[in-house]
Amino acid sequence: MPTIFSRIVAGEIPCHRVWEDDKHLAFLDINPWCLGHTLVIPKTEHAYIFDMPEAEYTALHAAARKVAALLKQKLGCARVCSMVVGYEVPHVHIHLFPTNAMRDFLPAGATAMNPKPDFQALLARLTK
Repeated sequence: MPTIFSRIVAGEIPCHRVWEDDKHLAFLDINPWCLGHTLVIPKTEHAYIFDMPEAEYTALHAAARKVAALLKQKLGCARVCSMVVGYEVPHVHIHLFPTNAMRDFLPAGATAMNPKPDFQALLARLTK
């Protein structure tokens, strides 16, 4: 069954298009965290970003970079932050957040881990 993003690409569901090329589409998030919150997706459906073929992964990030430059120029923000989560919709997408300060990016209530992890134990797990 096609994802909601595949249905948007197919034109079955409307979106607020910001940018597109033959392989990617960028549109405004319908539940934005900040003004200009944009999603950049490949038009080909992939469920997990790190399973994408290398060339498609690289092309997606190049597309996100173009859209970030557009957002920065048109909205006059200081930076565009990005995030990939992958749980919301099983179709790879990069969130772009136009920001002027860290508080514009972090979700309300987000904090660092407390207590902090045992970094030595974690490092041992990761480097075995």
